[in-house]
Amino acid sequence: MDLGLQQKVYVTTGATRGLGLASARELVADGARVVVSGRTKESVEAAVAELGGPDHAHGVVADNSDPATAAALVEAAQERFGRLDGVLISVGGPAAGPVLGAGDDAWRGAFESVFLGALRIARVAAEALTEGGVIGFVLSGSVREPISGLGMSNGLRPGLAMAAKSLADELGPRGIRVVGLLPARIDTDRVRELDALSGDAAAARTRASAAIPLGRYGTPEEFGKVAAFLLSPAASYLTGVMVPVDGGALRGL
Repeated sequence: MDLGLQQKVYVTTGATRGLGLASARELVADGARVVVSGRTKESVEAAVAELGGPDHAHGVVADNSDPATAAALVEAAQERFGRLDGVLISVGGPAAGPVLGAGDDAWRGAFESVFLGALRIARVAAEALTEGGVIGFVLSGSVREPISGLGMSNGLRPGLAMAAKSLADELGPRGIRVVGLLPARIDTDRVRELDALSGDAAAARTRASAAIPLGRYGTPEEFGKVAAFLLSPAASYLTGVMVPVDGGALRGL
């Protein structure tokens, strides 16, 4: 299938590793150009090199929680590649632990990064996008079911998903789509770190895999391909949807 990504331009945040980088890689593979962000100069430069260099990718050192980040990313896309067709907003998850184990400062920091930072980027992108544009949120299976040991994520991700659904209503009349992705056990550094918190990472992975109908963790590439499709013109009639990328792990319809 031709996804229609040739010469399209997307901002992908948190894209120096994990799901963000995997999504940027698939976008570039189908002909798009990307602006990738990360928190360190070294990681951003490495991601740009992996994505094929400056003809295909441009890097910005930025933190989603910084109020200046949204405008900097949109301006980078327009100045470097002359256009903006969409954004994929991804950020590392908040610290693991129970709801009662996190104090006000931890909740406030997580809210700034996971929730408010994402909405700020979406708002600024919405001002720049035209008909056919798309805003994607990398969320979590915790949007639909709480994940044991991830109290802050369980609290923040569902609210962000509802905000995304509202944005789909608000931006639909302008021809701008809003989508969400709900990953579960994708084999990234983040998930391996969570498995290790159990004290026996291998046993944790075995237990989690047994609860997934496909019987295994997903690969970042599998997630990235779904993200590239949802952002592409091939998905032009999809908006307001939250798409699980989880091997069937979510049990509800």
